[in-house]
Amino acid sequence: MFEQGAIRPPNEADSLLVRVTRNCPWNRCHICPPFKGLKFSRRSVEEVKKDIDQMAKLYPTQGGGPRAAFLQDADSLVLPTNELLEIIGYIREKFPSIERVTTYARAKTMKRKSIEDLKQLKAAGLTRIHSGMESGSANVLALIRKGNTPDDILSGGLHVVSSGISLSEYIMPGVGGRRFSEEHAKETAKILNQIRPDFIRVRTFAIHPLSPIQRMIAEGSFEPMTDTEIVAEIRLLLEHLDEMPSHFRCGDFSLNLLMNVDGRLDRDKQAMIAETDRYLRLDPLQQQAFSLIQRSYPGLRSLDVVDNLDFMEKARIEIQRLDALEPDGFNKALRALMARQLPPLPSNCWPE
Repeated sequence: MFEQGAIRPPNEADSLLVRVTRNCPWNRCHICPPFKGLKFSRRSVEEVKKDIDQMAKLYPTQGGGPRAAFLQDADSLVLPTNELLEIIGYIREKFPSIERVTTYARAKTMKRKSIEDLKQLKAAGLTRIHSGMESGSANVLALIRKGNTPDDILSGGLHVVSSGISLSEYIMPGVGGRRFSEEHAKETAKILNQIRPDFIRVRTFAIHPLSPIQRMIAEGSFEPMTDTEIVAEIRLLLEHLDEMPSHFRCGDFSLNLLMNVDGRLDRDKQAMIAETDRYLRLDPLQQQAFSLIQRSYPGLRSLDVVDNLDFMEKARIEIQRLDALEPDGFNKALRALMARQLPPLPSNCWPE
């Protein structure tokens, strides 16, 4: 009856999903599976309006109707501003209950939109833009073939912030591997300190088994990081982030190990660093045990589980079993558990 795309942010679970483009206009990165092998296309305003009409027949439009709408797919701002204004206006006309409209956008696309265009979109009802920054390091961005430069990220982010639209930047600990870990943390913090987005959302890197990164691991040109190394990287990032009014969010994504590292940088930065330190002070077996239970049952928040002697004994036996299967067997098993949480690949191969 109407189209819906493959993905949306976790906090848009209850939103009206309005597909204005299909798939991703870049779609050449090494880290994101859901659109691989699919062709990008723009939908016409009339197509989108017909979908909205169909939604209005199925969903309540008054009182208990949806409070939010999310524009799909991966980069809705590629549409001309006048078309977006018409679509947002039509959503709000058909669904008076809508209080906010949000979307994904790439850094280059945000950079190309003038601040005046973005202000018009804000006035029409676009309240937040979600953007996959991933890293502030030029080397890491090139490694993962992101298609953006640090300048694109900075300029695009500043355009959005200057317009008054709320900005949610997504960062990816571990995506630079061991080689670029320190650079990745420091350069990411450097750009975020200049943009000062409303949200910094942590999305710990998970490796799809068919991705080019997996092939790089097999070739020896990429060294994946352990959970403990990634926690240390997040700590370094936090150290270099200003105490600014930005929400630093780990608690809204199941691939993040320490979900309690979650708060406002101007209020909770030291508490978040203390939570990483608490994990890093655990002995290696306790760290592995916590990783095992969190990766097996995502959503665990408290480190107190490692104080349970019965749990620790069972974890020790399982860790030894996994490491006996093959070299680095425990960490390979954890990466496999994490990969299961990624969006599915549309086909049985990852196009170059």
